[in-house]
Amino acid sequence: MYEHVFICPYCWEQISMLLDLSVSEQTYIEDCEVCCRPLRIHYAARRGALETFDAQPAQ
Repeated sequence: MYEHVFICPYCWEQISMLLDLSVSEQTYIEDCEVCCRPLRIHYAARRGALETFDAQPAQ
């Protein structure tokens, strides 16, 4: 597991999330741990390293 820190696009608070980098690509909805609003999380990993990460408001 890899801890990734980013800014919530709703409340602008810094939050951290554990990512499973053994999976090459994932997209899912998860609530912000501060404001509880839904985030669309998308990330891609290659050879156990994070390549891209995106957290957007879930529509």
